[in-house]
Amino acid sequence: MFSFYRFARARLFQAGLLPVGRTALIAWYLLALDLLLLVFQKLFGVLKLSYGESLGGWVVFLGIVAALLFAFLFLRWAKARILWRLRNRLIVTYIFIGVIPVVLLIGLALGSFYLFAGQFATYIVTGGLSSELARLDAANSAIAHQLAAQIERDPRAQNNVLEPLKLRSEHWVDRQLSIWINGKLALTSSSGATNHAAITLPSREPHSFHEVVRDHDQLFLRAMETLPAGSSSLTVLSSEPLGQRMLQELAANLGEVTLYEGLSREVQTRDTGGAGNGGAAGSQSAPGGPRSGVSFDTGKGQRYVLDTTAAAPTLTAGSVPAPTFRLDRQVLFPTSVYVVNWETGDTSNPAGISVQTRVSKLYERLFAAQGDFAPVAEVIILVAFAVFTIIELAALVIGSQLTRTVTGAIANLYDGTQHVNRGDFSHRIPVRSNDQIATLSTAFNSMTASIEKLIDEQKEKQRLENELTIAQEVQAQLFPRQVSQLSSLEVHGFCRPARTVSGDYYDFLKMESDQLILAVGDISGKGISAALLMATIHSAVRAYSLEHIPVLREPLTVGALANSGVTLSSLVGIPDLSPGILLALLNHQLYESTPPEKYATLFLGLYNGPDRRLTYSNGGHLPPIVMGRDGSIHRLEAGGTVVGLFDERSYQEGSLQLNRGDILVAYSDGVTEPENDFGEFGEQRLIDLLRENRDLPLQRISEIVTAAVDDWIGANEQPDDITLVLARAQ
Repeated sequence: MFSFYRFARARLFQAGLLPVGRTALIAWYLLALDLLLLVFQKLFGVLKLSYGESLGGWVVFLGIVAALLFAFLFLRWAKARILWRLRNRLIVTYIFIGVIPVVLLIGLALGSFYLFAGQFATYIVTGGLSSELARLDAANSAIAHQLAAQIERDPRAQNNVLEPLKLRSEHWVDRQLSIWINGKLALTSSSGATNHAAITLPSREPHSFHEVVRDHDQLFLRAMETLPAGSSSLTVLSSEPLGQRMLQELAANLGEVTLYEGLSREVQTRDTGGAGNGGAAGSQSAPGGPRSGVSFDTGKGQRYVLDTTAAAPTLTAGSVPAPTFRLDRQVLFPTSVYVVNWETGDTSNPAGISVQTRVSKLYERLFAAQGDFAPVAEVIILVAFAVFTIIELAALVIGSQLTRTVTGAIANLYDGTQHVNRGDFSHRIPVRSNDQIATLSTAFNSMTASIEKLIDEQKEKQRLENELTIAQEVQAQLFPRQVSQLSSLEVHGFCRPARTVSGDYYDFLKMESDQLILAVGDISGKGISAALLMATIHSAVRAYSLEHIPVLREPLTVGALANSGVTLSSLVGIPDLSPGILLALLNHQLYESTPPEKYATLFLGLYNGPDRRLTYSNGGHLPPIVMGRDGSIHRLEAGGTVVGLFDERSYQEGSLQLNRGDILVAYSDGVTEPENDFGEFGEQRLIDLLRENRDLPLQRISEIVTAAVDDWIGANEQPDDITLVLARAQ
């Protein structure tokens, strides 16, 4: 069971569904609490306890809060998963920048087009009504003026003027004509229509009137004109019902037109004024409460609602035309018709008209007046649409290509970083363009190449350091670790390389119980080559010093010594080799076995204990110093040139008697030549230190000298190897 829990937890963690954040924990806690309350609610419902009803609100509330939190977590998870790739980020960016605005513009254009189409359809109908009303008013006004002129000429002719006027127009089929003289009905004609009720003049008789009116719950188009006729007042009224025939004419070549009288007032925004309306202001509701339907604004300060659910259409004419193509959508749009109550003059109850047609019919009606220009306009619109479509497609193609170049380059860079993370610095990113991203890829390739080169160099450096460490260990074995002191001479040596290995050399070789060879040298150059040459000299000095007659085993050396004045016969009787002969032998060997630029300075001294005499020869080395008890200084300069640079060179020897307490100091140029802002350390400072500390142990004197040199160098790097050899006569 525990293993299953760990497995499920690991799987949820890999899928990113394990709640680890505060928001996730709160969401899961609320969900668990909501489910628990839901269980209790169902349980209380089964037990018919009243507590279940009170828990319903909490269940809904907690469910909504938990759903919102999980929606937030899902969006965050989707963002972390989907928007991690740059391509997905660019796609989302393009959607928000390019697609969504285009969709909104298309939606706005389609909505505007639909509104325009609906407005245009209703405009055709209302315009037809306005035209019909204008024709009615014009005919009524003509009759009124004609009757007024005839009555003014002959008052007795008023009974004979109606028939001729009525027969002149085909529009008199449904029209009713009424004439009042001095407010009394004189003539009424309905042209055979039997359903016309008698028309009475309203109490608010206007001078001139032409509107759609409601009289006896029916709609009429009425025009009235009041004129003076001699000494009388003539009123002529023409009335035509807003009925099936008129709607049929309006719907001809358009679609289905439906007339509603179910408009009720919803909001009255300002005082409408006028006679008979009471000048009501403020908000009013239609009787019976609010109704469902479509709201209208008549433009006269009032809003109305067309009650399409409670009221059936009064009249319907025409039919919706069939579509002429697939996108020939149906257009349904309602509007209101301003209606005046004939008795009261109230305008708060207009009529409603809805029009159902097709886009193709509206297109025909719109371009019908254009004549031959309509096809040209259609071609222009189609060409513009095609051009815009091509531009949009080209923009999509170019955008996708540019996106691919960016995302492809980023993907290549990411892949390259993965190779680098695995330690594969040989991976290179393909560069196929010439832009900033290509430059970045080139820079990445250059960086990996440099890193690969640096790693190779580091490996080589590490190998060399390992070899130098080994060389340092080997070289450390060459310096004397244990010195057998003579009873009459105390010696001490110190060497600190400037680098890993040293090019300086010193050695103490005890020949017999009472003899000691002191050797101090400095090899040209630094590093491994100097260390190798130092090892060669070390081996040669020990070999030549420990072998009494080396010339008998080295024919080349015998030949070399012949030119320097040293003969075999002179060496045979010598029990020990002198320092000068050793230097001559070493000079010839180094000259023959090393490159021309390689040489060394070397000081060799042979100390004889019984008589405290030092026999020495200096091969180009800095002259060692012998400081007496009284502070006197004697420099050991006898010898010759450097060793290994020239062949066939002889080296002079010097001899010095050491008194008890005399100190011999041999050193390399790393002691006296370091510089700072005040110049070189110099030989004189070394002598002063010896005078001040001559009575101290030799090791302590060595430490003081090296510390003084370090202080003189300061923070700078040690320029050369420091070698110091001290000897004090006992």
